[in-house]
Amino acid sequence: MHQLNYAGYDIEIIFQGFPGKAVCHGNLGWSTVALLRGHGRIVLLDTGSMGMRRVLIQRLASYGVSPQQVTDVLLTHSHHDHSINWTLFSKARIVIGEIELGWSLQQPWGETSVPELYMSELRSWPTLQVVADGEEILPEITVHLAPGHTPGSLVYKLRGAQNDVVFTGDAAKNRAELVSRSTDMTYDPAVSAESIRMIWELWKQRPGTIVVPGHDIPVVQEDGTARYITDREAAIRTWFGDDIETMKTFNLV
Repeated sequence: MHQLNYAGYDIEIIFQGFPGKAVCHGNLGWSTVALLRGHGRIVLLDTGSMGMRRVLIQRLASYGVSPQQVTDVLLTHSHHDHSINWTLFSKARIVIGEIELGWSLQQPWGETSVPELYMSELRSWPTLQVVADGEEILPEITVHLAPGHTPGSLVYKLRGAQNDVVFTGDAAKNRAELVSRSTDMTYDPAVSAESIRMIWELWKQRPGTIVVPGHDIPVVQEDGTARYITDREAAIRTWFGDDIETMKTFNLV
């Protein structure tokens, strides 16, 4: 985990996104989740997948935060690996793009990565707030429409004193997409390329700005070269032996 402090917010990357795909079991779905605390708010940026739920609660508890204390949940888009755990935060304002929510409600059930029932429930949730491009939703935090992965994907920019933090969600899933400016899992490569260009413009406005991709660890850029600013943490443990005490760990870094 990597701690930052910007514009009066303490920022913790409580889940590192992982830039990979499962070979035999569908989407890997290890997405970035960040905790921001400041200005009297406790903010969660994306919520991870169902498989991350138990650990999400544990990691929040390690910072003295219960789900009921979270004041704001900022969703980059509606795919299950970023949105499905919004139901844990019953007292929080749930923020999602207006275009994104409308699109997600129109998707055919059982055919996409949208968690249909969760989005249907969110539509009438009393603390829902739908937002549009350019809105300031918290002190120093603005939203920027970044279509391509989904039509209503949002990028969140936190403006600091000297530089910024840009949370891209899956508009830029990993460093490879940022560097190559081409994307995987897009409904239109040209639309995604334009969103990547917009992210680079935000990135280059102020030296030292940090970009936090939706499925990778934070990066900075110097003279157009993107470099990681923290070490990666990813592994799986397996029962390949003859008893449950015998486990093998595979390091994925």
